Amino acid sequence: MRSKELPEELRDRIVARHRSGQGYKKISAALKVPKSTVASIFLKWKTFGTTRTLPGAGRPAKLSYRGRRALVREVKKNPKITVAQLQRCSREIGESCRKSTITAALHQSGLYGRVARRKPLLSARHMKASMEFVKKNT
Repeated sequence: MRSKELPEELRDRIVARHRSGQGYKKISAALKVPKSTVASIFLKWKTFGTTRTLPGAGRPAKLSYRGRRALVREVKKNPKITVAQLQRCSREIGESCRKSTITAALHQSGLYGRVARRKPLLSARHMKASMEFVKKNT
Protein backbone atom coordinates (compact mmCIF):
# COMPACT_ATOMS: atom_id res chain seq x y z
CA MET A 1 0.00 0.00 0.00
CA ARG A 2 1.24 3.46 -0.85
CA SER A 3 1.91 5.83 2.02
CA LYS A 4 0.71 9.41 2.25
CA GLU A 5 2.53 12.23 0.53
CA LEU A 6 5.15 14.08 2.58
CA PRO A 7 4.48 17.75 3.36
CA GLU A 8 6.22 20.21 1.04
CA GLU A 9 7.97 21.86 3.99
CA LEU A 10 9.59 18.51 4.94
CA ARG A 11 10.69 17.94 1.34
CA ASP A 12 12.26 21.41 1.27
CA ARG A 13 14.13 20.59 4.50
CA ILE A 14 15.48 17.37 2.94
CA VAL A 15 16.79 19.29 -0.09
CA ALA A 16 18.31 22.01 2.12
CA ARG A 17 20.15 19.45 4.27
CA HIS A 18 21.47 17.63 1.21
CA ARG A 19 22.70 20.88 -0.35
CA SER A 20 24.51 21.71 2.92
CA GLY A 21 26.50 18.49 2.51
CA GLN A 22 24.66 15.86 4.58
CA GLY A 23 24.31 12.37 3.15
CA TYR A 24 21.11 10.41 2.58
CA LYS A 25 21.73 8.20 5.62
CA LYS A 26 22.09 11.11 8.07
CA ILE A 27 19.09 12.97 6.65
CA SER A 28 17.03 9.79 6.82
CA ALA A 29 17.92 9.20 10.47
CA ALA A 30 17.39 12.85 11.50
CA LEU A 31 13.99 13.30 9.83
CA LYS A 32 12.77 9.68 10.22
CA VAL A 33 12.17 9.26 6.48
CA PRO A 34 13.34 6.22 4.46
CA LYS A 35 16.63 6.61 2.57
CA SER A 36 14.96 5.81 -0.74
CA THR A 37 12.43 8.61 -0.15
CA VAL A 38 15.21 11.08 0.61
CA ALA A 39 17.01 10.03 -2.57
CA SER A 40 13.89 10.28 -4.74
CA ILE A 41 13.00 13.72 -3.33
CA PHE A 42 16.48 15.05 -4.07
CA LEU A 43 16.46 13.48 -7.56
CA LYS A 44 13.12 15.13 -8.28
CA TRP A 45 14.50 18.47 -7.09
CA LYS A 46 17.56 18.06 -9.33
CA THR A 47 15.42 17.14 -12.36
CA PHE A 48 12.52 19.60 -12.06
CA GLY A 49 13.92 22.27 -9.72
CA THR A 50 10.97 21.96 -7.35
CA THR A 51 9.70 19.74 -4.55
CA ARG A 52 6.03 20.48 -5.32
CA THR A 53 3.69 17.73 -6.45
CA LEU A 54 3.61 17.78 -10.24
CA PRO A 55 0.44 17.03 -12.21
CA GLY A 56 -0.02 13.48 -13.43
CA ALA A 57 0.72 12.64 -17.05
CA GLY A 58 -2.01 11.97 -19.57
CA ARG A 59 -5.67 12.80 -19.95
CA PRO A 60 -7.91 11.85 -17.02
CA ALA A 61 -10.15 8.85 -17.69
CA LYS A 62 -13.73 9.63 -18.73
CA LEU A 63 -15.13 6.61 -16.88
CA SER A 64 -14.26 6.08 -13.24
CA TYR A 65 -13.34 2.64 -11.90
CA ARG A 66 -16.70 2.50 -10.19
CA GLY A 67 -18.51 3.23 -13.47
CA ARG A 68 -16.45 0.67 -15.36
CA ARG A 69 -17.21 -2.02 -12.77
CA ALA A 70 -20.92 -1.18 -12.99
CA LEU A 71 -20.84 -1.65 -16.78
CA VAL A 72 -19.02 -4.98 -16.45
CA ARG A 73 -21.61 -6.11 -13.89
CA GLU A 74 -24.44 -5.22 -16.29
CA VAL A 75 -22.81 -7.12 -19.16
CA LYS A 76 -22.19 -10.21 -17.03
CA LYS A 77 -25.80 -10.11 -15.83
CA ASN A 78 -27.12 -9.82 -19.40
CA PRO A 79 -24.53 -10.70 -22.11
CA LYS A 80 -26.89 -9.70 -24.95
CA ILE A 81 -27.26 -6.10 -23.75
CA THR A 82 -26.55 -3.48 -26.42
CA VAL A 83 -24.05 -0.64 -26.14
CA ALA A 84 -26.90 1.87 -26.41
CA GLN A 85 -28.56 0.30 -23.35
CA LEU A 86 -25.23 0.38 -21.52
CA GLN A 87 -24.91 4.05 -22.45
CA ARG A 88 -28.28 4.70 -20.79
CA CYS A 89 -27.13 2.78 -17.70
CA SER A 90 -23.95 4.86 -17.49
CA ARG A 91 -26.05 8.04 -17.80
CA GLU A 92 -28.17 6.86 -14.83
CA ILE A 93 -24.98 6.34 -12.80
CA GLY A 94 -24.01 9.90 -13.65
CA GLU A 95 -21.15 9.19 -16.05
CA SER A 96 -22.37 9.86 -19.57
CA CYS A 97 -19.93 8.87 -22.29
CA ARG A 98 -19.77 7.73 -25.92
CA LYS A 99 -20.42 4.22 -27.16
CA SER A 100 -16.79 3.88 -28.24
CA THR A 101 -15.66 4.71 -24.68
CA ILE A 102 -17.94 2.00 -23.29
CA THR A 103 -16.71 -0.63 -25.76
CA ALA A 104 -13.08 0.33 -25.02
CA ALA A 105 -13.72 0.00 -21.26
CA LEU A 106 -15.31 -3.44 -21.77
CA HIS A 107 -12.39 -4.53 -23.97
CA GLN A 108 -9.95 -3.49 -21.24
CA SER A 109 -11.95 -5.66 -18.83
CA GLY A 110 -11.64 -8.65 -21.21
CA LEU A 111 -15.21 -8.55 -22.55
CA TYR A 112 -15.81 -8.61 -26.30
CA GLY A 113 -18.95 -8.75 -28.45
CA ARG A 114 -18.06 -11.87 -30.36
CA VAL A 115 -19.08 -14.79 -28.14
CA ALA A 116 -20.51 -17.54 -30.35
CA ARG A 117 -24.02 -18.74 -29.64
CA ARG A 118 -24.62 -22.46 -29.32
CA LYS A 119 -25.76 -24.07 -32.56
CA PRO A 120 -29.01 -25.97 -32.06
CA LEU A 121 -29.47 -29.57 -33.13
CA LEU A 122 -31.23 -29.25 -36.46
CA SER A 123 -33.54 -32.27 -36.66
CA ALA A 124 -34.82 -35.30 -34.76
CA ARG A 125 -32.34 -37.46 -36.66
CA HIS A 126 -29.42 -35.26 -35.48
CA MET A 127 -30.62 -35.38 -31.86
CA LYS A 128 -30.95 -39.18 -32.02
CA ALA A 129 -27.47 -39.54 -33.53
CA SER A 130 -26.05 -37.27 -30.80
CA MET A 131 -27.66 -39.33 -28.02
CA GLU A 132 -26.34 -42.57 -29.54
CA PHE A 133 -22.85 -41.07 -29.69
CA VAL A 134 -23.03 -40.02 -26.05
CA LYS A 135 -24.30 -43.43 -24.89
CA LYS A 136 -21.64 -45.27 -26.90
CA ASN A 137 -18.74 -43.13 -25.64
CA THR A 138 -19.57 -42.96 -21.92
